[in-house]
Amino acid sequence: MSFETFGQPLLTFPDAEKSPLSIRAKALVFVDPRSRQLRQELEELAPRSISVLIRGETGSGKELLARHIHRASDRGGLFVSVNCGAISPTYADAELFGYAAGTYSGSASSRAGWFGSANGGTLYLDEIGDLPLPIQIKLLAALENHEVTRVGAHQPSPVDVRLVAATSIDLAQAVAAGKFHERLYHYLSEGQLELPALRERSGDILSLAEYFLGIYSQRLDLPVPLISEAAQRVLERHTWPGNTRELENVIHFALLVSTGDEILPEHLNLPDEGLGQIERQLKQILSNGSDTEKAALKHILANANLL
Repeated sequence: MSFETFGQPLLTFPDAEKSPLSIRAKALVFVDPRSRQLRQELEELAPRSISVLIRGETGSGKELLARHIHRASDRGGLFVSVNCGAISPTYADAELFGYAAGTYSGSASSRAGWFGSANGGTLYLDEIGDLPLPIQIKLLAALENHEVTRVGAHQPSPVDVRLVAATSIDLAQAVAAGKFHERLYHYLSEGQLELPALRERSGDILSLAEYFLGIYSQRLDLPVPLISEAAQRVLERHTWPGNTRELENVIHFALLVSTGDEILPEHLNLPDEGLGQIERQLKQILSNGSDTEKAALKHILANANLL
């Protein structure tokens, strides 16, 4: 669902599409200049029929982008989301491409598999780099030939599937290491989207924080507190290794432990990263700096009674 909240454009999941097994980031805003550029690229790619590869860290919102691509396309079929890391190596063929009736003991009927379920729609493969190489080859053949052969079947079945894949690794490096199929990589590279980590689109942080604060306040039937200026600075300074999902958890926690009408820095349970960054810089100078730099730094620290 795409709508406006807190005066800012937002992507979020309708309740019917929420799945705790697959969704790590539940909202995206497009406030930061890098996010606005991403949205423009997204809108340009969505109506086209080409496959799309989304690159971004875990929890940054790749599945949200994939679902929006599907909704903004003219495809009337289902959006089918698959975590490649959860596919059984033993039954990967059957899970992805389906199987004919009687193929397995007790299987009286056939199954379309994930690929067949997405016929006419979009197949989203999260962490596509986790697919075994033999399955990557079959996936490429299915995409190029627009047909799949179910396990145990004698004839291929026609399919019309648009692939949107996501990865948190550099697939080009995986290709160079022989761990990812080169032709599949080039097939996916026709349409690429780079989703920056949350720390790289800092203009989105406060809008997302306000959104999560509003959502959890409503869910818990609590008054919506303000985020103090000091807390805002802490939020903007944090590096967010867990991206949007981490921010959601931090805001949820802060709402539960705050006692007044403001969220304060101590409610966020985040380290003071300003001091942490200074400490790292000092250690770097002491380890790798020139003799002059080290001597000057030690003199300053000694005068401040820090040595």
